[in-house]
Amino acid sequence: MIHVLRQHLIKRLGNDIDQLEDVLATFKWIETKRNEQLLTQGDICKKVYFVAEGSLQVYVYDEDMNEMTRDIIIEEYWCTELISFGSGQPALENIRTIEPSHLLCIDKDGFNKMMQLVPQFERVYKQILETSYANSVYRINTFVALSALDRIKWLMNHRPTFMTRFSSKLIASYLGINKDVYSRLKAKL
Repeated sequence: MIHVLRQHLIKRLGNDIDQLEDVLATFKWIETKRNEQLLTQGDICKKVYFVAEGSLQVYVYDEDMNEMTRDIIIEEYWCTELISFGSGQPALENIRTIEPSHLLCIDKDGFNKMMQLVPQFERVYKQILETSYANSVYRINTFVALSALDRIKWLMNHRPTFMTRFSSKLIASYLGINKDVYSRLKAKL
């Protein structure tokens, strides 16, 4: 699975990555089962995950203990709880696998070491931050302005594989819609 990360880094940073093998060696390969908890709210986030295969859910609970999905992370994307990872403060979010997954992870010490030793690795971190921020802002701005039906249409147009890959409950949570409302509206399409 390390070849997926190698190709990802080369695609983003080009072939002139000094010490690419050193960077790859700092990552640990993890094979997970479905619904495996990687981070629990209140714990300190100590890892950054790269999804080689599978998917992750980033979520919180509302006051009624309903899951509210902030993001679904699929192959060739990064996942961490950025605030906790950067500050060492307790995590505000949970992360778990949705499907059996193959992940490559790097701990905070390894991450900081790569930031110091490999200048190009800092660009990876910047890209993680920028992508996470852009996706969150885009999704929030889009979903605030859209009706529930339009959110479903947005998902069908922008992330069509989600519709068949993930459960209705998860999709409803991702869209910020009640599961029953989601099922009723989806049937109209």
